Amino acid sequence: MRQVFVTVIIPYGYYARVHGVSYLIKAFLKKTECNCQIVNLGAGMDTLFWRLKDENLLPRKYFEVDFPMIVARKIHNIKSKPPLSKPIMESHSGDSLLIDSHSLDSSRYSIVGADLRFSSDLEEKLKKHNLDIHLPTLLVAECVLVYMTPQQSANLLKWAASTFPVAMFINYEQVNMMDRFGQIMIENLQRRQCNLAGVEVCRSLESQRERLLLNGWETARAIDMMKVYSFLPQADVKRIEGLEFLDEKELFEQLMQHYCICWASKDSSNLGNVLQHLGGLANITF
Repeated sequence: MRQVFVTVIIPYGYYARVHGVSYLIKAFLKKTECNCQIVNLGAGMDTLFWRLKDENLLPRKYFEVDFPMIVARKIHNIKSKPPLSKPIMESHSGDSLLIDSHSLDSSRYSIVGADLRFSSDLEEKLKKHNLDIHLPTLLVAECVLVYMTPQQSANLLKWAASTFPVAMFINYEQVNMMDRFGQIMIENLQRRQCNLAGVEVCRSLESQRERLLLNGWETARAIDMMKVYSFLPQADVKRIEGLEFLDEKELFEQLMQHYCICWASKDSSNLGNVLQHLGGLANITF
């Protein structure tokens, strides 16, 4: 894969990823009428909270989790940039907003420093920030599970499935990594000292689905990013492709076939048909 070509296609991949994940998130929010909570696992510098606020789609509470070092950087950015801090203050009600170097807690937004490999510690910290296990809960992980060992990601998925009676889990990461193209991707990452500890689970769409089903989720689906890209509104796709010429579409398709979106649901308390509907999105229309 030539460096120039990879640089050109990165924005296309992000475009499909953001639209695909956002579609599922917004479907969940609309079906629950925002009477729910979101837990963004390994959120990094993600701006989803601010985008949802702009669209008047905030859940009852939005949580972010990442390593304490990452959380400290994000909190510094929030405190020093009014476009980030002001929306949090605008949505806050009640007592004073709580903030220190490794956590921030308002009535609608919380950011928590925790290691996802230790679910008991994760749950304790989230509950201190008023996590409500009885609310319909959406958990989002984008390129997170693949950096955990298969056992560690299984433990996290089991914790989520056993903790929330009504829940949905969205996972975005690599797939089809056992073929030659996938091996080249792995070798390129290893040269940058980037180890995909959980790549074993990224064998296929079926192995991704199987992991979710084996760890307590009632329904699970997975589609590769080329299929997501084909679902996007064609007028907007043409606009995006007009910004920078996309050559060698066959290589682009190969790369997109090595990433996927998976989603699983659990609705043991049968609150309406919220997750039944989402879990049945076999033919997604973006």
